[in-house]
Amino acid sequence: MEYRKFKATYLFTGDKLLDGSFVLVTDRGGTVVEIVEENQAGSDLELLEGILSPGFINAHCHIELSHLRGRIPRHTGLAEFVCKVVAERHFAAEEILESIAAAEAALLTGGTVAVGDICNNDLTILQKTAGKLYYHNFIEVSGWRPDVAAVRLEKCRGILEEFLKKNLTASLVPHAPYSVSPGLWGKIAPFFTHNVVSIHNQETPGENELFLQGTGSLVEMYRRMQIDNSFFQPPALRSVATYFKYFARAASVILVHNTFITQEDLDYIRREQSPGQLVSFCLCPNANQYIEDTLPPVELLLKNGCGIVIGTDSLASNDQLSVLDEIKTLSRNFPFISTGELLQWATSSGARALQVADRLGNFSPGTTPGLVLIENAEGGSIGDRATSRRIL
Repeated sequence: MEYRKFKATYLFTGDKLLDGSFVLVTDRGGTVVEIVEENQAGSDLELLEGILSPGFINAHCHIELSHLRGRIPRHTGLAEFVCKVVAERHFAAEEILESIAAAEAALLTGGTVAVGDICNNDLTILQKTAGKLYYHNFIEVSGWRPDVAAVRLEKCRGILEEFLKKNLTASLVPHAPYSVSPGLWGKIAPFFTHNVVSIHNQETPGENELFLQGTGSLVEMYRRMQIDNSFFQPPALRSVATYFKYFARAASVILVHNTFITQEDLDYIRREQSPGQLVSFCLCPNANQYIEDTLPPVELLLKNGCGIVIGTDSLASNDQLSVLDEIKTLSRNFPFISTGELLQWATSSGARALQVADRLGNFSPGTTPGLVLIENAEGGSIGDRATSRRIL
């Protein structure tokens, strides 16, 4: 067997940041063989300057919205943002497909190997069947009015079947608490069993206000979108307490954004979490700044020992789909978080959330996680000058 031997300034294994005295050994196809000390590696070392890491896992993305780059104003708040996306998202299929291809190319170049991708249609299937990246396709179900539940479910089941026919990994998931009626929750919950699910969670303060008091920005959003909200009676509960029970049989739950999550919410999730179930909190800080001009309570999540993963959201709410840029933003605003912990969120934690840790996210023997080199990482820190590129 022919081997390749990589020695970088730092080696991140998926769990630990090691110094430059260790060498990563792979076969020619990129399958990890072992990590050894330099004095045991022999000759023919490939010397690299920077941090060598497994490929990044982008746990939350919407590449189908890539044609909206630069079209949605910043700092509008979520309700206005949703209205703008609905109004602006309809373009010629050719233009959308070109934007999807360009977005995937950027993901690849920047070192991403797997994506948890939100899908409201089948336009990304053509790109995904090329197999350049691993995708877990979250077929997103929404329908706030009770009378549309059956129609919406049937439509989304059709999209799910199209993905599965192409041998693409996919699961039905709810969009957000404020866009799924109780009746629709009941219809989609059976599809969560033993599956990976995601949901947009507490991205705006208006979400909790809606369920606690029946007022706020989301009520105005329904009015502007001509969605009849007259049926709704607020349960006087915080958002998480209205829906988390429906995930009881899911294997892995990814809560996305969490910008306005509180200790009360985390306590509730901990009480309701099923035995053996993985719950991950996905941070998309650049999108949070773009839409609500704020950041999630990272210190609170860390204090509670929450499993954290990283996403980029879409080009409607971000300037790029770069996991490294999300890491930079987190490092800049929360400098007490170590490089090793940030990289763990972007690699092994994301792989576990998408249930692909047996092959991605770490340098365990037998995995094929891809190799990413993070350059200009002075002293092993990821600052604003850092760049990333896929080398295998």
